[in-house]
Amino acid sequence: MSSSKPPNSRSEAGSVPAAVVNRLSLYLRELQHLVAEGIQTTSSSQLGERLGFSDAQVRKDLAHFGAFGHPGVGYRCDELISEIRRILGTDRVWTVALVGVGNLGRALLGYKGFESQGFRVAAAFDSDPAKVGDRVEGVEIRSIEEIGQIVARGAIDLGMVAVPAGFAQAVADVLVAAGVRGIVNFAPVSLALPEGVSQVGVDLARELEQVSFAVASRLRAEGA
Repeated sequence: MSSSKPPNSRSEAGSVPAAVVNRLSLYLRELQHLVAEGIQTTSSSQLGERLGFSDAQVRKDLAHFGAFGHPGVGYRCDELISEIRRILGTDRVWTVALVGVGNLGRALLGYKGFESQGFRVAAAFDSDPAKVGDRVEGVEIRSIEEIGQIVARGAIDLGMVAVPAGFAQAVADVLVAAGVRGIVNFAPVSLALPEGVSQVGVDLARELEQVSFAVASRLRAEGA
């Protein structure tokens, strides 16, 4: 199916559940793995089985955005990858500014998966004068006071906030004022952002809590 197909109006209206969008990313990664394995087609059953979902769940998720399968064939992997990338907006390159180059920030700069998925970290900022001027993974660390100027000048699309919780809101405010329209927040605090600016919070401790809950629940059930 051509990638020129217009997006479904429900996705444009923002009515698609966040859980569906999360699973789209999982489908994309798995499809990319299939292509790397030399597999050209797949089905909702095969895709779901690899990810632990039912075939009905896969079909329901994709149906939010249109019809992508082919009778007697299933899904063509390359074609579905292109469609999901279009839906997620990663059929283009997004430039990203990272604020906070501590241990987490350095790990984010070193992550090679961003560029392959359409994201380029183009700027990094920190409040520590001892770090300013250093290069991490080829990205020069600039003073946090330069955020507004450099973000606006460099046409940065997105921001990643990896600063302590007490500084996250102030950093987000500067990014928004400079024109950033979406923020991934790694600080364990909620941000107050104006309408039209999207945010996703990544609380690593919360993710571990979800895993510990699942393990603890299983252990309780086994002991009952």
